[in-house]
This record gives sequence, structure tokens and C-alpha cells, in this order.
Amino acid sequence: MANRRSFKTDVSFLEKISIGATGTKKVFDNLRDAGHSPIELERGSMSFKIWKEIKIKRVRVPDLFCVKCGKRVESRAKTKLQITMSHSIASQDRGWDFGLDDDDFVALVECNKAGDAPIDWKASDLVQYIQVKHLRAAFKNKRVLMERPKGVEEGFETRITWPSAVASADGEIIKVNSDRIQFRRDSDNRTISLALKKNEIKLNPIVREKDKIIETQIIASVVPIQIQFPCTKDKTLEDYLKMLKSSSLSDRYAAAKALANFDADKVLSALKDKMADEKEHIYIRLEAAASILKRESMESLDFLTATLHDTYLENRLECVIILGEIYNKYSLKLLINTLLDKKQHPEIRAGAAWALGESKNKQSLNALVSVFDEIDMDIKAESARSLFKLSELFSKDIIQYFPKSSEDARAGISWALSKSGEFSIKDLLPLMVDENARKWIAWIVGTQKEEKFISKMEDLKNKDNEVYFATTVLWKILSSWINGLELY
Repeated sequence: MANRRSFKTDVSFLEKISIGATGTKKVFDNLRDAGHSPIELERGSMSFKIWKEIKIKRVRVPDLFCVKCGKRVESRAKTKLQITMSHSIASQDRGWDFGLDDDDFVALVECNKAGDAPIDWKASDLVQYIQVKHLRAAFKNKRVLMERPKGVEEGFETRITWPSAVASADGEIIKVNSDRIQFRRDSDNRTISLALKKNEIKLNPIVREKDKIIETQIIASVVPIQIQFPCTKDKTLEDYLKMLKSSSLSDRYAAAKALANFDADKVLSALKDKMADEKEHIYIRLEAAASILKRESMESLDFLTATLHDTYLENRLECVIILGEIYNKYSLKLLINTLLDKKQHPEIRAGAAWALGESKNKQSLNALVSVFDEIDMDIKAESARSLFKLSELFSKDIIQYFPKSSEDARAGISWALSKSGEFSIKDLLPLMVDENARKWIAWIVGTQKEEKFISKMEDLKNKDNEVYFATTVLWKILSSWINGLELY
């Protein structure tokens, strides 16, 4: 087994992934609300799932793509709103603009902590767009600030900042001149003054007098800022068929994904040709196969099945993740077969369990419950997480598995039900078929908020006074001030 990060590092990395995913989801919604037809271009950009052993090196493309106008958007979520990006002077493919075209946009959105968990982040409603060509022009003209590289152990990483002035609160612009911008803060009518120069670099005002502004809005910068950009709706089927033959890897990748949104015989033919091209990049072939399967066509099943047994584990995992995005009976069967295949690599099976949770299909319940008796912890853990996701839709079906399940399976079912809270006391009463079941029922109810179930506890008391007592004791302990107290 590959070495794993420490728990602390895992949490820190998960926070970074979650911030990015939260920001990208907000940008996706913002584009859709503005009339675009966005799809996720870089897979995983809206997910905080971490694959610990198998690392996938995907085609480097922006996060989002509008099928109607062809514009691509790279989302950059920030805990403090600045126009800043990491950059490597040692490796071209880690440069700030690697994989970006001049016409692409970078979207900035601020994210703030919304809870105690690493995944608890909330994005601001304000999304601000900058076209890449403007960022490149400012970079070329040295109108940026660059922190010194940290050293060889950091891969010669540096940070580039395009200087800007950001509103610290909602307000109204009252003065703009060559040196500074002043705005009146709504909360207390206080005048806030911002200089139009950072480290001797001149900023250009983006607002005018009497403009209303909101917190985290960029009001001056070395690059133009847009709150949104129009969808021209000028991309056609023929454009994407042409892109599918482009010399650009990222263009072919985008076309293979976009063509899933067009219904024409020549689309299916072009996708089949691309899938069958053994000289093509495997991930483009996979996207073509996925687009075929999304059309309810079985003609990519053989290729997808073969990829699930590919020599390279990263190709298998990418195929599993893709299948989790296709909500039909064919993808579901492939995922269930992969999860139940004991000859398959454990993380591929765990990936299949995760993907089944994404598919939101009741037919996956039996397979997920059955693997709770497996030895591998990752497979069991991913199955439990997926069962939790499905319990929001199928809790009553999941509950039916409990009485006849093994102790390990009961543990997984209990965890999923406890986390979701999607049950009633009445649902649980028939499940107390033996001593082991009674303990789990006490734990399931005892881990819930007392106020949610207290009015229904008489039913439990009448059915089993010992389970009732154990539940109330657990409530007492978990609500005490000592719960969670550490020695450090």
C-alpha cells in the first residue's frame, strides 16, 4: 500500500479541495443563471473527493465550459479576494496560465468557513471574471507583483499578484480621481479611501461616482473586471465535429464532452470513430465512450468494460468516475460488477462504491450492503458513505436490510442512517430482532438530536425499556460539556 499523508495534512488538503469545489459550483450556477449552458470540463473540479493511492493525471483544461458559446472558465476560489495565482519557474506545466487560451476567463469568488468540518465552506454570491489575455498582457508588461521563490524543495513555486483595490464593505462610490477612490460605507456612512497605486504600479478605476458597490467587489485593478459576460449562443454541432479533429488535445477533449448534448446520427458516428482510434489519448477516447453511453447506446460498453481492466490503474479509476456521471442502467451494471469483482484492485472497487452513491439509484443498495463483510476498510468506508447519500432517497428500503444482515453490515447501515437521520422511531421498532440489533438501534437514535425524537420516545419505551434507557443515557453523555474535550 502506498504511503499516506498524515491526518493533519489530509485535512489541510481536503480543505483546499473543498474551497475550490465550492467556488466552482458557485461559478457554474452563476454562468447558468446568466444564460450559459455550462458543463464541468475538468473532471472533479466540483467535487471534494480525494483518491489516496491512485493519482490521475488528467488533460489540463479549464474547470467549466459553455456548450452554447464555447467559452471556457477557470474558477479560482479565494479565502481572501485577490487576483493572485501560484506559478512555477521550473516547470512549464505548473505555470499560472498553462492550459489556458487568451479567450478563456478566470472567475474569482470568495469562500468563507461555514462550519467545523473541512468541507464546510460557503461561496460569496459575487463572481468576477477576467479574460486571460488581459492577465497575460499585465504579466508581460510587468504590472504584477511576484513573491520570491521559496526554494528548490518547493519546486521553485512563486506567487503572482495582479494589484487591485477591493471593497471592504457595501457602499456607494463618492469620488474617483487619478490618485484614489472613495466610497461611503452603508453600515455607518463612514468614508473609506483606497489608493490607486500598489508598489508603484498604477491601478485603473473600474467604477464611477454614484456606483453602488458590494463587499469583495474589485473596484480598481491593472486588468479589466467583468461581473458577467454574455453567451453568444453561436457554437454549432458542426463546430464541435470540427473540434473533435483538432490538433489541440484540449479542443478534442472539450468536443468529446460537448457532443453528448447533440442528438444526430453523425454525432454517434464521429464519437464511435474517436473511441476506436487507438492512437488517440485514452481520456479523449473515454469521453467519447461516455458521450455514446449517455445517449443510451450500448456501442461503447465493450470499450468501457475493457478499460475497467486496463493495465494502468489510473485509467480504470477514471472510467469508474465517468460511469458515476452517467445515470442509466448500463453504467449502473458496470459499476455494480466492478464493486463485486474481488479480483479487481481495492481502490477501483472503492471507487465503484463511491460512484454508485453518485448515481442515486436504488438498485445499487444490495451491492453496497453486501460488501460490508469485506476485509478492505476503504471499500467498506466508501460503501457506507454512498449508503448515506442514498438514504436521503431510500431510507425505508435500506432499513429493510438491517434485520437479516451481519454485524459488520449492520454497522455500515447504522452509520448511514445515523448520519442522514432519515428515519422515524416507528421505522426502527421492528428491527430489534436480537441483542446485537438492540444495541445498534440504541446507538442510531442516541446519536440524533434529542429534540427531534423526544416526543416519540414513548413508543420505544413501551417496546423495549432497556433500549430506551441506553438511548437516553447516550443523549446525556453526548450533550454534556465534556463531550469532545481533549487533553491538549
